[in-house]
Amino acid sequence: MTDQPTALDLPMVDPLPEATQKYFDVCMDKLGMVPNVLKAHAFDIDKLNAFTGLYNDLMLADSGLSKLEREMVAVVVSATNRCYYCLTVHGAAVRQLSGNPELGEQLVMNWRVADVTPRQRAMLEFAEKVTVASARIEEPDRQVLRDHGLSDRDIWDLINVAAFFNMSNRVASATAMRPNPEYHGQAR
Repeated sequence: MTDQPTALDLPMVDPLPEATQKYFDVCMDKLGMVPNVLKAHAFDIDKLNAFTGLYNDLMLADSGLSKLEREMVAVVVSATNRCYYCLTVHGAAVRQLSGNPELGEQLVMNWRVADVTPRQRAMLEFAEKVTVASARIEEPDRQVLRDHGLSDRDIWDLINVAAFFNMSNRVASATAMRPNPEYHGQAR
């Protein structure tokens, strides 16, 4: 495996703009690394900013979905799409946020065997349907989520998290993006 984040030869802007360098420095301080997905997008700072802006809004902003639940959705979508990069990265996030390495592995391998709440199961079933057949989602599908306590805003967030990872899975897979090696050993 190479040190490059993708099989494409798109070098990062050099030097990075000051704001981007600060963002990468924060990653180093918090994570001990700059995630390869950020390095991969850094050939075009506008694209990097669009990606990180949407990611941060969907995954870190206030929501009726917990950060763990959003990461669980990311893993189920990524498992459905067989995205090596996102399964590795977001599987590690599930392990860390849940404090349960087994949960992270269950979601990666076969989310249906995971010990999750009925609410989470409904969310994961819906996320999988968004991934494989979004045009077939109908009102009864959304009502199941409401019956498990999700508001319409929560459903909006769930749909957007699932859709974002469908997009990013395709980019990561089609570019042969590789996760930073550090993710493999995290929270085990």
